[in-house]
This record gives sequence, structure tokens and C-alpha cells, in this order.
Amino acid sequence: MTDNQIPKDYNHKNEVKWQKKWQEEDIYRFIGSGTKPRYIIDTPPPYPTGSIHMGHVLNWVYMDIIARFKRMRGFDVLFPQGWDCHGLPTEVKVEETHNIKKSDVSREEFRRLCVELTQENIRMMKEQMQRLGFSQDWNHEFVTMTPEYMRRTQLSFLRMYQDGLIYQGVHPVNWCPRCETAIAFAEVEYVENETNLNYVRFPVEGADEHITIATTRPELMAACVAVVVHPDDDRFRKFEDKLIEVPLFGQKVKLIKDPEVDPEFGTGAVMVCTFGDKTDVSWVNRHGLDVIEAIDERGYMTESAGKYRGLTIAECKEKIVEDLEREGFLLKKEPVKQNVGTCWRCKTPIEILVKKQWFVAVKKLIPQVREAAEEMKWVPEHMKTRLLNWTGSMDWDWCISRQRIFATPIPVWYCSECGRVHVADEEMLPVDPTRDEPGITCECGSTEFIGEEDVLDTWMDSSISPLSVAGWPDESYRELFPADLRPQGHDIIRTWAFYTILRCMALTGDKPFSEIVINGMVFGEDGHKMSKSRGNVIAPEEVLEDYGADALRLWAAGSVPGSDVPFAWKDVKYGYKFLRKFWNAFRFISIHLKENPEVEARPLDRWILSKLMTLVAEVTESLEEYNFAAAVNRVQTFVWHEFCDEYIEAVKYRLYSDEDPESKMAAQNTLRRVLDTCLRLLAPVAPHFTEEVYQHVGDGSIHMRGWPEHIPEIADPEIERSGDLAVEIIGEIRRFKSSSKMPLNAPLRAATLYTDEESAEMIEPFLDDIAGTMNIGDISLVAGRPEITERAVELEPRMERIGPEFRSDAPAIISWLTSADPQEVYEEIQMDGEIEVEGKKLTMDHISFRKEVIGTSGERVDVLNLDEPEVIIEIVR
Repeated sequence: MTDNQIPKDYNHKNEVKWQKKWQEEDIYRFIGSGTKPRYIIDTPPPYPTGSIHMGHVLNWVYMDIIARFKRMRGFDVLFPQGWDCHGLPTEVKVEETHNIKKSDVSREEFRRLCVELTQENIRMMKEQMQRLGFSQDWNHEFVTMTPEYMRRTQLSFLRMYQDGLIYQGVHPVNWCPRCETAIAFAEVEYVENETNLNYVRFPVEGADEHITIATTRPELMAACVAVVVHPDDDRFRKFEDKLIEVPLFGQKVKLIKDPEVDPEFGTGAVMVCTFGDKTDVSWVNRHGLDVIEAIDERGYMTESAGKYRGLTIAECKEKIVEDLEREGFLLKKEPVKQNVGTCWRCKTPIEILVKKQWFVAVKKLIPQVREAAEEMKWVPEHMKTRLLNWTGSMDWDWCISRQRIFATPIPVWYCSECGRVHVADEEMLPVDPTRDEPGITCECGSTEFIGEEDVLDTWMDSSISPLSVAGWPDESYRELFPADLRPQGHDIIRTWAFYTILRCMALTGDKPFSEIVINGMVFGEDGHKMSKSRGNVIAPEEVLEDYGADALRLWAAGSVPGSDVPFAWKDVKYGYKFLRKFWNAFRFISIHLKENPEVEARPLDRWILSKLMTLVAEVTESLEEYNFAAAVNRVQTFVWHEFCDEYIEAVKYRLYSDEDPESKMAAQNTLRRVLDTCLRLLAPVAPHFTEEVYQHVGDGSIHMRGWPEHIPEIADPEIERSGDLAVEIIGEIRRFKSSSKMPLNAPLRAATLYTDEESAEMIEPFLDDIAGTMNIGDISLVAGRPEITERAVELEPRMERIGPEFRSDAPAIISWLTSADPQEVYEEIQMDGEIEVEGKKLTMDHISFRKEVIGTSGERVDVLNLDEPEVIIEIVR
């Protein structure tokens, strides 16, 4: 091989070539034969938006590193890819694209349009994933909208229903007026909002007095069913057993007591509305209060709102405040900040409505979820607390029914005569009750049924991903379940992680995975979460065009699980610069990568090989612990500095000399070994670059190679310590040449190293390498200190001091100085602090000296110093 056969620069455009080859050769397929230990990754099925964002890149780089690392460690890795298809965003996009509403066409036609859009989005995202070098086994792709997957989702519904873990009931639910559907508590996101706290006068029946109530939601006064105060609040004792009249609406409600009231907030009196928040729900249930529905499913006021009927919530609030003020009920308004629950999809403020819905009995399963979470390894460990805290805050069961179309149908019919619920038989699945008949007779004798139109929450699909990957419900699924690893973002711990654990425990009694690795969110360079409105979004394609996938992967790998990550162009550029540095080093040594017989390694070879074994151990441990940043940083430091800057520079003289053939072969063997090992250590992170280099030196694909073996007997802390000192000495001499404006290969006549006996023993084996690397003709090592003297060889009067100070005597002083012996003048000033010239006293302030250092041999030398351990280097040019 010659370096002329290798391109001068690394071309990241070649990444596409390797991606195509990997797919053609199907090198990432899961064998499943049992001949290797299995490693199963329960990968997150993303929503098919049609575009990969930086958050996806971070998440999937973590997964891909793990998958590649485990393959090289000898595991048969199942790294599938799924797509979580169903949901509102697709429905909205279809409506926008085709300029229709879902009610304008049949359910079948609307679903067909959703499927069509989703398939195209999956195609685009799949191409993007492959362009980033992700190594999924596409033979195990799963799509939640397919009949096969919907069968599993519906089967899980039936089995949990049969076990009493799914039920139908009329309960308050979180409702999104924009999406017109119920949502689970886990899908409620809270945002800070500023509104007005309105102080309203509520008349007391039979008394010429009133109670002042402070409310942020006057639009719910139509649904006020009680006024509640704290039992120990004496301000309201005189109103016990009195009815309170609701302004504008006229209904009279009871004054009740409850310890949950905060007497310090507002006025200490609170109106109970159905429903303003979760506390209202608690009070209604606890005190058996009525329910008045003032807001409908679309966010408009109902008939219960009287003259405000048909107004939006915002319009109603504004109008009621005006009326309260006009009629003298509004005492004052003051701004207040509040946390408002919003729909996680469309960000619309949610309402709490009473609806007949399907629920999972979460509270029955919480103990099992907590037990399973404790059995898992969490990376980082503190992320487990997020899940445990969430389980401790579960007040309501999980509402799993949605009033949409594009989702897995709920496999249920209702008897048109008696209303009895009939669930599908397992053999019927998958089934769509809106178009399929149950083919049964109801207990009441009727054969007429109404199919359930509600569909399942999309988390009901994705929460069985580890079961689907394993092939559940076939009995063989136990071979691949539980999964070994769940990688996911911290933003979906309370949804995907929680729901998956809950559902798998309910269906199998086992935890779904053994370990869970959490990634953070990606922020823009401005420190804020990436968003189009802020203008800080960087699309992966922008990076791929200029720097390639591996540079982007190196950026992602330089982060810590659990922590949010700022995207920084400088980090991408550093990764790209590193790859080019490595490429240039490879190109330089390529002609020396010969297949030689084994020969005895020289001390510097043993030093880099010991460092290499330390590197293998550290990188292996870091990847086993999912500390990607530590692994990448360690490889980069070793390659850039210890290998390229130090070892390669130090063995050049051996590579280009034929005086000692065995020394040359030992260096060549070492170069080949270090290169091969570093490529394999880097392969999980930079798969394209390592493949590109490996094709010049090896057969097949580097990704079919094993992980580098750590050989303890090669690791030698003493040779590393000695070699580090030798390398430091070489570096000091190199810096001397550079500062002296000497070419680095310029010859030096001699060098003597002075140090203590212990350090001398460490340095002695490396003398030839020090001399050869720095082109030193004669090198010697002395245990002791040098006899170094300083001699002034030239002096120069400082005119700027002598002239102004001595004026007319200055010419005579200068004349005397220029004819004097510099060394004698220097010694006298050193001894007495001054010298007398022409009756005038001169000090060091009046004269500058150029000095030479005289070594032990009596020749002029340059002296270099190392501090720890102390080494004095005497250079003779």
C-alpha cells in the first residue's frame, strides 16, 4: 500500500456508500438462533412526522452506540425500529392537506388518508435514520397502524378487561376542547400564565352581608355548587347554615367546611365549580355535591350558562367580569400568576368534563409498577425518582378512550336494546366495531348492536412495544422478554416508561426491561429549547451536508445520559477536525502497515501498547456504564495526542531507517496494532469513518469484527510512567527547537540529561528514542546535577538611562564600558551591587548583558528544565 492510493483528505460524502453496503449485506440482522447471547433493545417508536430532529439524533445515537458495542462484544443484538402512528397531529395534517374536516368523509376514507400520509412520513424518516448510520434491523420493523399490531393492542385491552383492570365509567376527565377528546393526566403539560384574581361579592341569604370570594375563573360561576372554607377559619362562623347566592346566576349554594382550603390564599373562601380543577373534583365527591356542566366538548358555554350560552370560554370570562363590575359585585382585580394545564399536543388549556370513558385501573397496579421500577437499573439513577414521584401523585385512573378516528379501535359493541357491553372474542381480532358485526346474540335476545366509535389512546399502542418486539402473545415471546434495555427521553418517563411498566406487569407479571437509559433534551446554542419560533432550530441535514453523520454522532456522544444537551457547531467542527487528524495520521503511516513477523517491542512500543490496553479497559467500562462522553473523549485524547503527536512522531526515525530492521518492524507492528484497536474502539460512534479506513487495511466490514481484547499482561504502569517522562523530555526539546526557530529535524550535537538515580533508571531505556526523535548526535544520562556556570559575553550601555542621568559624563562612561571585559563588569556588579566608572556609580539598571551558559564540558549550552521529577537537559547545538 502507498499513501498515493489513499485520498489526501477524508471525504465524508462517502458515508452514503457504506450505508448502502451495510443494508445490502444485512450485517445488522438479528439471528435468533441461540448460538450467541441475546441482547434486546426496546426502541422508542417515534411519531412519523416525516422529519428527524436533533432530539431524535441524540436518542438514536445512544441506542446505536449500544447496539454496535454489544454486537462487537459477541451478542446477537435485536435492534428493531417501530413507528407510533396513531394520533391527532396526523388527523390535523390530513385535514389541512386535503382542506377537509374529518366529518366531511367517511371514517374509512379519513383513515385511508391518514395511513397514506403516515406511510410517506415513515419512508422519509427511515431514509434519514439510515443516512445517520443507525444500525436497526429493518427485518424487525413494527408499525402500530398495521392489522398485526392492532391485534396485539386490542388483545391487551381484552385481557386487561377480563382481569378487571379496564372498565367503563362516567367520571370527570381532562378534556381538550381543540382536539375534542379526553386526554390522560400524563398528557397534561403545565405552563405559567398571568391572569386576574377577581374579588367577587357573594350575597348571604337572610343577611345584609356578603362573602368575598377571589376567583381566576369567573366563567365557571354558572357551575358553582358550593362555597368552601377552612373549619378553623373564624371569619365565616356566623354564616354557618346559611345559603350563599351566586352573583348573576342566582343559584343558592351551601357553605361547607374542608381542611384542604388554604385560608391565606385570596379571601379564604373558595367557590366549588364543576369542574375548575382536581380539587373541585375531590370536594364534589367528598361532599356529594351536584354537577353542572357549563362548558361543552368544543369549549363553548352550555345552556347552564344562561345568557352566556354559545360564547367561548374567553369571551364568557370577559363578559361576566364586565357584568359583575356593572352590577356592583366585582370589588377589585389583581394580577396573579398560575399554572395552567394544557394539552401536550396542541397546547390548548384543558377543561375537566364529566364523560363516559374507558379507564385503566391504575391505582390497582401502582404497587407492582413501583416494585418493577426498583428492580431495574436506571441511568442516571435519579431518573427513577421521577417515575416513583409520578406514581405517588396518581389521583385518577388512566383514561384510555379518545374521540378520534385514526387510532386502534376499542373492540366493543353495545346492545341496541339493553345497552349491554359486549367485547370481541380474541379470534375476531383485529376488529373495527364501526364496520364489523359481533355475530352474536345478546342475553336480552337482540341481534342489533352499536359499535364503539371511540378509539384507544396511542399510548395503549406504544406501551406494549417490548411485548410486540418479543412476538407476544406467542409463547415463544418469553425468549426475548423482558428486553435488556429501554432507551428513552426524560420527557416521557411519566408516559411511555410508566405505561409500559404498568401494562407489561398487568399482562405478564414481569417487568418489561432490565435497564433504562435516559437521554436529555437538545437545546439551541442560545441555551433555549429548540423551537421554530425562536429561530434556533438546526436540522440534521444542515450538519450532514458540511460535516457528515460521524461528526454529528461525535457531538451527540459527547453528552451525559439524563442531561439536556446544547447543540454547538464548535463541537461538531471539533469532531470533524478529529476525524481529519486521524485520517491524516493513518495516511502517513499507511505505507508502514506491513505484515511482519513478531519481534521484540522496544520501550516506546511497550509504552504506547500499555497505554492502549489502559484505553481499552477504560472505554469498555465507560460504554458498559453508558458513559458515552467519557469513552469518546478518552479515544480522542489517545488518538490525537498520545498516538499521533507523541508516538508516531517519536518512531519516524525508526520507520525511515534500515540500520536496525527489527526495531523498524517492531514500530510497524505497533502502528498496525494501535490503529486496528483504535478503529474498533471508535466504530460504534463513528461507523462510517472507521469503515472507510478499515477497507484499506482489512477484509470485510469492521462492524463484523470483535471488540478489542484487554490483555492485562501488556498493561504495565511502570513502563507507562517511564514512557510519560521520556515523552515529556522529547516535548521539552521540541518546544526548545520551535522557540529557537530551528526546524524540528535540525541536528543537535549533544545532549546531557541530569536527574536523580530513580528517574535516571526510568529514562535510560528511552535514550535511543529521545536521541532519534530529536536528531541528537550524542546523548548521555547523568545521575546528579550539572556544573553549570553563566558567563557574560557581551554588554550594552543603556543609553536611555545613562544619558539623562550623567549628561556630559555620558560619552566617557560609554567609552569605558564598550572597552571593558563584560564578565568582569558583570561579576563586580553582582558582588558589590555597583561599579564606579569615571567617578560615577553604575548598577544593573544602566547596563544590559547577554550571557551564555557554560556546561560541565566547558562548552556553551542551552539548559532546559523539567520540574516533576526534576530533569535538567544540557543542549549543545
